[in-house]
Amino acid sequence: MTRAAAAILAALCLLPVAASPAAAAAPKTSLPDIEDEVMCPICGTLLELSDSPQAEREVAFIRRRIAAGQTKSQIKDALVAEYGDQVLALPRGSGFDLSAYLVPIAGFLIAAVALAVAVLRWRRRGAASRAPAAGPTEGPEAERLEADIARYDL
Repeated sequence: MTRAAAAILAALCLLPVAASPAAAAAPKTSLPDIEDEVMCPICGTLLELSDSPQAEREVAFIRRRIAAGQTKSQIKDALVAEYGDQVLALPRGSGFDLSAYLVPIAGFLIAAVALAVAVLRWRRRGAASRAPAAGPTEGPEAERLEADIARYDL
């Protein structure tokens, strides 16, 4: 075997090894990957649960994009361009849609702080009610207290 033939054979053997990281970096998009993240704009349900004619057209649209080799984000962007923002099952993470994520988090934090303050106040009131009452322990009032107690003892 000549050196040129050996070099060509080595290059052909290394070609699948060199191509595998590129294939692993860009996984192929599938219909189930996208179906659970987009909605049918007519019935307002997830695409994977909808049987309407519009949902079937949307699935065909997605299949054509997958066959063209587009990524998941490209397909979702094309769906938004075609059907509008209501096609997305999850709101976008920017603009007004960001409030869909921030409002529940803020509500939870406010409720947690309010609960912590209420528990601290409740515990302080309980500790104050358990404190022993201060009373006269010496002097003329102590003598009068002793006399009153002795009157009731039989």
